[in-house]
Amino acid sequence: MSLRLVVLALAAFLTVPTAIVIAVSFNPTAILSFPPAGFSLRWYVNVLTYPQFQRAALNTVLVTAWAVALALPIGTLAALALERARLRGRNLWAAALLSPLVVPGVAAGLGFLILAASLGMLRSRSVLIAAHVALVLPFVVRSVWVSVKNLDPALERAAASLGATPWRVFRRVTLPLLRPGLFAGALFAVVVSVNEFVVSLFISNRVTEILPVAMFTYVVNYTDPTIAALSTLFILATFLAVWVADRYLGLGRVFLQH
Repeated sequence: MSLRLVVLALAAFLTVPTAIVIAVSFNPTAILSFPPAGFSLRWYVNVLTYPQFQRAALNTVLVTAWAVALALPIGTLAALALERARLRGRNLWAAALLSPLVVPGVAAGLGFLILAASLGMLRSRSVLIAAHVALVLPFVVRSVWVSVKNLDPALERAAASLGATPWRVFRRVTLPLLRPGLFAGALFAVVVSVNEFVVSLFISNRVTEILPVAMFTYVVNYTDPTIAALSTLFILATFLAVWVADRYLGLGRVFLQH
């Protein structure tokens, strides 16, 4: 009974703040307060029409698209190399690829800021994209690595014995079998990139900032429920992405493999 209460308390701790944010987003008054005094969609309209959010949304799409497009092939090749290639110091290579998970965001952000300043690229999205690739790469490597570990090499050998070239084996056999890990890695990369804040705060400006940074700037200057409305949209988009991936793309199989 006590264990059940602990689980319920943890579930409430995780979900109640989200429910409060969603409720506050419909508050008609121009102040963050709970419980809401009524129902209004005015703050959602403000989210969609606020120029800074529009620009930041476009930056978010561009940066995330490039980060995923670069991290997915790099992470896939890295996972294959870590599992199948005879690498010297494989554990060291794996630790290096996964190190962004443990490096503090402030340290990483400061490092990228110094690099961008030395290259004269503080107003460019290139450094921001490079930073996001480094930050999402561990999730891609880990997700694909799980699928590689569960890949039966006999299927690839069978295709090769029937005359398929190495490229054809990779394209027609290996990649389809890695699909759950690829989809999971892409999904994690999107979620992490879209929500990345600390590093992006160091290396972006008003022209190149992404939505989390724009949200922070808005909170500093305003206290209305607009930020709650935008947070609700973030929550909804993340939930739908995970649900679609689990329902139609077999995301759950990645976590069930051992």
